Amino acid sequence: MKRKFTLRFDQTKSSWVLRHDDSERILRTFKSKEEGSRAGILRKTLGKTGGIVVLRTKTGVFDEERVFPELRA
Repeated sequence: MKRKFTLRFDQTKSSWVLRHDDSERILRTFKSKEEGSRAGILRKTLGKTGGIVVLRTKTGVFDEERVFPELRA
């Protein structure tokens, strides 16, 4: 089963945060949704194991889901 992450706006931090869904651990913070949703940045952040990233709007509504495959060496 792939790891799941969510990119959403955090009002207390006034920034976009990428969190691991199971642990709620913050992997990275971003100034804008555009910066945080770039495929290259997400791929690099998720690493070789890949995962599923759910993107939310600023109000928390589901926007889209992206799947990053596991990279094989």
